[in-house]
Amino acid sequence: MDNKNVLITGGAGFIGSNLTKYIQEKYPTAKIVVLDKFFNGHFKNLIGFKGELIAGDISDIKIYEQLNNYKFDYIFHQAAITDTTVLDQEKMINVNTNSFKEIIKMGYKMNSVIVYASSAAVYGNSPAPNKVGKGEIPENVYGYSKYLLDQYVLQHKKRYPNNIIGLRYFNVYGPGELYKGKMSSMIYQLALQMKAGKNPRIFKKGEQKRDFVYVKDIIQANIKAALSGKSGIYNVGCGKARTFNDIISILNTTMKTELKTEYFDNPYDFYQDNTEADISKTESDLDYTPEYNLEKGIEDYYNNYLK
Repeated sequence: MDNKNVLITGGAGFIGSNLTKYIQEKYPTAKIVVLDKFFNGHFKNLIGFKGELIAGDISDIKIYEQLNNYKFDYIFHQAAITDTTVLDQEKMINVNTNSFKEIIKMGYKMNSVIVYASSAAVYGNSPAPNKVGKGEIPENVYGYSKYLLDQYVLQHKKRYPNNIIGLRYFNVYGPGELYKGKMSSMIYQLALQMKAGKNPRIFKKGEQKRDFVYVKDIIQANIKAALSGKSGIYNVGCGKARTFNDIISILNTTMKTELKTEYFDNPYDFYQDNTEADISKTESDLDYTPEYNLEKGIEDYYNNYLK
């Protein structure tokens, strides 16, 4: 990506800012433009960024008049409403789905490689392991908005002159998620509780499973996708589900504490009990191999960023 023009939407957010910093460090001659509305994004995530920053909303059609003055070789589309509790269906689909069509239209004109953030939420409560093309039954409008993105890409990828790749993120955690507020990972929230000397609190009985993926592996997947020459939809996770109890056990070991778990009733009518990414296609097509299991990821996160 050296000497290439790169657009990162949502570049002041959690994943977007990690991606921005990585590309700036790894490809120092890349010309990076970040677009962010600064709703979940925060300027502190971009301290040290040397590229161009545009404050704007991806659902505002006028922003594309400005962006069309550039010629982007790569577009990393991370901007979206990520709050799964938002119930406004029109707003969610307008921002997450309809805006993406404008991104594709712009990328078509520029012959850009597009890598965009999809989500494991497209699988709803389908049984794990979750495989692209199977069990895609979203249970909330957020998951449905991402499902629509993927279907649009699958229907139009033969018309698109360049590569376009959707990455279905599973449960991402890591540095930079502070400003996500209530949508920050449970690993982050539990670590803060325990750091303050409080007993960690989770839903009964802590045997729910998730595929937790460290943000550094998410960045790896984005870069490899952009350089792969492929088009399609891919899962990005660790490839192994772990329990909520596992998180607390690993945090206790990492933090050298012996805090007891407090269990409480799950207040949600819908809740995914088990997610696990089938990453076999991601490994073969994108040469993606997770570098961080849960133990290694939590250790790096806590010791280098939270401690």
